[in-house]
Amino acid sequence: MTAPAISVVICVYTEDRWEDILAAVASVRAQSYPALETLLVVDHNTALLDRLAAEYKEADGPVRVLANAGPRGLSAGRNTGVAAAEGAVIAFLDDDAVAERDWLRHFAEGYADPRVLAVGGRTEPVWASGRRPDWFPEEFDWVVGCTYRGLPPGRVRVRNVLGGNASFRRTAFELAGGFATGIGRDGDRRPLGCEETELCIRISRARPDAVLLIDDRAVIHHRVPEVRERFAYFRTRTYAEGLSKALVARSVGAAKGLESERRYTTRVLPAGIARGLRDAALARPGGAGRAGAIVAGVLGAAGGYLVGTVRARRGGTRFAVPPVEVGG
Repeated sequence: MTAPAISVVICVYTEDRWEDILAAVASVRAQSYPALETLLVVDHNTALLDRLAAEYKEADGPVRVLANAGPRGLSAGRNTGVAAAEGAVIAFLDDDAVAERDWLRHFAEGYADPRVLAVGGRTEPVWASGRRPDWFPEEFDWVVGCTYRGLPPGRVRVRNVLGGNASFRRTAFELAGGFATGIGRDGDRRPLGCEETELCIRISRARPDAVLLIDDRAVIHHRVPEVRERFAYFRTRTYAEGLSKALVARSVGAAKGLESERRYTTRVLPAGIARGLRDAALARPGGAGRAGAIVAGVLGAAGGYLVGTVRARRGGTRFAVPPVEVGG
């Protein structure tokens, strides 16, 4: 099968991440498997749009700067990128992450099987303080947008890929529509998520024989700012995840919407608590803190889920699934 052309979409929203954005683009342009193009989608920030357009006006590689054509937020920005992309595969990279040199090569290999409609990768945290906080459990690295303990290693079939390090066939969007708006992130507001989970479930429903993969050789390194190393952010993010999961469950049903989470909460997290308590008994740094953080994270997510479920039933929280006119 012919190797697919890959468009890379990077959604950006603030000039505070200027150096991060440049580093993200540079990592795409340095790939061993060259991207067809890099699309920078700017989320309703005219100053940033103009600055990036000037920066890449005479770039050697194909870099296009676009304005988010939809409502404010990450989902609409991604949909704008999908609509403009010309590649057979569309990859997404966070604006504060850099990809390893073979990132796109491993994605491309996954699409040798025509049933594969999505391939994700492994995201490693780069802590602003230089090291993981002692109390921060690896089981909750999803809080900072990274691959967490409990995901299977290697190239494996999954229910959903993780949005900051993911790729999809263009046909997946033709089958299932775009990323749902009203569910994902909106700049620095409450850190909601799960839009990629909801999309992947829709893809699998639209095509039951679809295969979605994570290949842990497709690695990116994601910067974790100091504010996200604090327990206050941890607590807020787990609560927001519960809110988001309630929306997804309301849309696709709890059986599918919480399929992966059941194993995570009944097997992965209890093992994490046991490790933390064992480390505490052995006087290892952070053991008790990690065990406590896991309990707090579960309670926060559960609280968010209950509140989100009540809101969804009352019709107070909604999201929309827009059709996407795929580019190319």
